[in-house]
Amino acid sequence: MDLSNKVAVVTGSGQGLGLAYAKDLVRHGAAVVINDVNQATADAAVAEITAAGGRAVAVVAPVGSTETAQKLVAGAIDAFGRLDVMVTNAGILRDKVLWKMTDDDFDAVINVHLRGTFTCVREAVLKFREQGDGGRIICIGSPAGQRGNFGQTNYSGAKSGIVGMVRTWAMELQRAGITANAVCPVAATAMTETVPFLAPYIEGMKNGEPLPDIIRREVGLGTPEDAAGIISFLASDAAAEITGQAFAVGGDRLALWSHPDLTAVEYHDGGWSADDIAAQWTGTFGDAVQSVGEEFPEELMAK
Repeated sequence: MDLSNKVAVVTGSGQGLGLAYAKDLVRHGAAVVINDVNQATADAAVAEITAAGGRAVAVVAPVGSTETAQKLVAGAIDAFGRLDVMVTNAGILRDKVLWKMTDDDFDAVINVHLRGTFTCVREAVLKFREQGDGGRIICIGSPAGQRGNFGQTNYSGAKSGIVGMVRTWAMELQRAGITANAVCPVAATAMTETVPFLAPYIEGMKNGEPLPDIIRREVGLGTPEDAAGIISFLASDAAAEITGQAFAVGGDRLALWSHPDLTAVEYHDGGWSADDIAAQWTGTFGDAVQSVGEEFPEELMAK
């Protein structure tokens, strides 16, 4: 997997999953632009990468605005002469149940995740089209955007929207040789520590204890590094024909999320009245109702 001719921007890459993505890209030869809102954090990430022989520069700015997106692309061009990969990883949380979530809680998360993905991808695509030799868009989603999550109206809405945009971009950008995919990772981070039944396992990881197979496989939870290989693969020439997909990755598990599709289908001449639906509901639609929220192995949830 040779990325030595690639230059990537990874937003929110000063630490955590974003740093793991950046380091894996560098390990395969790419040059990276590190992005964080904290100068010391960004500088430390760059220093770690360059000390190991990699190529990296920092752009310190909060993701969301067009101005930041332009700074990120310009950072890649100024330092390395081109841009090949945009990884939109930056994100924040403002978790509250619906009736306690403020406008500011909602807007802050939407601005960073959804608008920040849009502005950074738009700016990258402008550069890709100017260069004329394709490019890679890799947007970070979440299982919460696929199935919902309690207390995360803003986050789930943003992550769902990101996958929707990726599917649209895959169609719009195909003729230009630009791929667009989403990756929905699960890793031991500050966010997953808040899941009660996972907390003991994550605490054990901090103490050097290995995760049991059921966590790494059935739950698909592992380290940030476990989720990084798919980023380098999608950035590579080997993934030139893969676009419009949403990947699940974590621990020992890699999977594809299905696109939404019709499940139970029935027809009624002349259309459907409320009484018609009520009469048909149990026989046709009731058993096909979809679950919500992430589904975990019963033996873990019973503990």
